[in-house]
Amino acid sequence: MKIAIIEDENLASSYLKSILERQTILSISEIYILKSVKNATIFFKENSVDLAFMDIHLGDGKSLDIFEQTTISCPVIFITAYDSYAVKVFKHFTIDYLLKPYAEEELLESLMKYKNIKDTFNPVLIVKSLTEIENKNNIQYNFLVNHRDKLISINDSTIAYFFATGKHLFIHTNTGHSYLYNNNLKDLVNTIDSVLFFKVSRKYIINRNHIQEIVKHNSQKIEILLNVTLPDSDPLILSKKEISNFKNWLNS
Repeated sequence: MKIAIIEDENLASSYLKSILERQTILSISEIYILKSVKNATIFFKENSVDLAFMDIHLGDGKSLDIFEQTTISCPVIFITAYDSYAVKVFKHFTIDYLLKPYAEEELLESLMKYKNIKDTFNPVLIVKSLTEIENKNNIQYNFLVNHRDKLISINDSTIAYFFATGKHLFIHTNTGHSYLYNNNLKDLVNTIDSVLFFKVSRKYIINRNHIQEIVKHNSQKIEILLNVTLPDSDPLILSKKEISNFKNWLNS
């Protein structure tokens, strides 16, 4: 059988692929890794698989966009960072779901479930369930990171800011911990909660709940002070063109 993994985090896709390659429940001949809505849409227009694993949020959009642009006739197991409220919806409309971070045993259970109920797959219901979830206002997001020899999940409410330096991106929490995150600031902007987070500069995306003070130096310069320690001494200065967007964001 053939399997497609639609996942833009290298760490997450490698983890899933390694388990699939060594499991004995299904006989797998091909595993395709697709990292974006665009790539997945092109792939499914020309190819078919027996089972697909899909992350909900991708760098260029959401998995729902794939269903709207092409036909997917195979069962789907969602890999999601949604909270338990949203997961209840997936449980009713998909083959299964995996809530990050998931253990190998959970994945194997999903594969067994696939063998038993694969014929009940209905893509129309999947689109419906995804639409319902996207319309909820109380969804929380989790970020999967590699910490020592484990994969851990960081809830967005605990993140004070994202910090980019060189080719690396770090998550800094409100407890003072820092974690390397496999993404970049440009792509991250398209997937995070735009009400909670704002991209201040090429280095920082900040959480509104950690803004301590806003200093107006003049009509073209605003400095943001956070209630947490920053990794460098450079002040958080908004560019002139971002001041209006920042004010609108604060009022949202």
